[in-house]
Amino acid sequence: MSNIKAAITAVGAFAPEYRLTNAILETMVDTNDEWIISRTGIKERRILKDADKGTSYLAIQAAKDLIKSSNLDPSTIDLVLVATITPDMPVASTSAFVASEIGAVNAFSYDLMAACSGFLFGMSTATSYIESGRYKKVLLIGADKMSSIINYEDRATCIIFGDGAGAVLFESNSEDYGFEDEILLSDGIGRNFLKIDAGGSLLPSSHETVDNKQHYVFQDGKNVFKYAVSKMADVTEQIVKRNNLTNEDIDWLVPHQANKRIIDATARRVDLPEEKVMINIHKYGNTTSATLPLLLKEYETQLKKGDRLVFAAFGGGFTWGSILLTWAYDKQT
Repeated sequence: MSNIKAAITAVGAFAPEYRLTNAILETMVDTNDEWIISRTGIKERRILKDADKGTSYLAIQAAKDLIKSSNLDPSTIDLVLVATITPDMPVASTSAFVASEIGAVNAFSYDLMAACSGFLFGMSTATSYIESGRYKKVLLIGADKMSSIINYEDRATCIIFGDGAGAVLFESNSEDYGFEDEILLSDGIGRNFLKIDAGGSLLPSSHETVDNKQHYVFQDGKNVFKYAVSKMADVTEQIVKRNNLTNEDIDWLVPHQANKRIIDATARRVDLPEEKVMINIHKYGNTTSATLPLLLKEYETQLKKGDRLVFAAFGGGFTWGSILLTWAYDKQT
């Protein structure tokens, strides 16, 4: 077993300027501010309006933010991972383009897709590379331009999702801070509850699929909520118990920002007060792969070296899991 421990040593983020508020959505679909907030906790979401910019743009901006704030030489990065369900294009790797654009000229790269659990699963992947001893710096980016796959006539989905990106740098740590434990799970039972029907090998794109609007996200909200609220809470409780932690031992819950009710249910399961729960869903909505790093960026100055963080996520497929990590630095302001 390796004695190397992988730690997060830097954070970056990016959100587009345009704010799609609930008031604006009221003019687009049959909904209202009170209905949206009571069911999701979302007040607004950021949207990348530029038609000629895709997920790579979001990822590049988040990576540049990390590079600038940490004074990182991008040529020292060994691997760039991009967790996303909205790649710029099929076949061509979004991560390869991102790596080139940020100056990570010595890195290899690839995309990772696990829906809303993508960044969480990416944390496990990045950690494994560092703990193997083969690589010293792994840049993990979660980025999604969800507006590119949302039907803004479908109130079941258009009220939920937004665009954004976040990035973290994983490096080895000599002070025993960093990754502690993980429980990662998946179940194909969720295949038809949260999906895009067309555009894959099962149903290739055609005039008919476009006319039928089969390239937009479909969500069976009741079933997704039922599984998410139980699975995300279950796995969080499991990792806490497996590591013999009490609520006093946990400094922060870092939950995927899909629905405020799911976040609250997860926090209640491990008896955490609201002040220990990272939340920004009201500002960004569900940015899919970007929710967890956006939280870390927003709360970075509140994090202290040695803080225990419990990450939790649930996504389409279904995919879900929890990771326990000890924070490795104090942010210099």
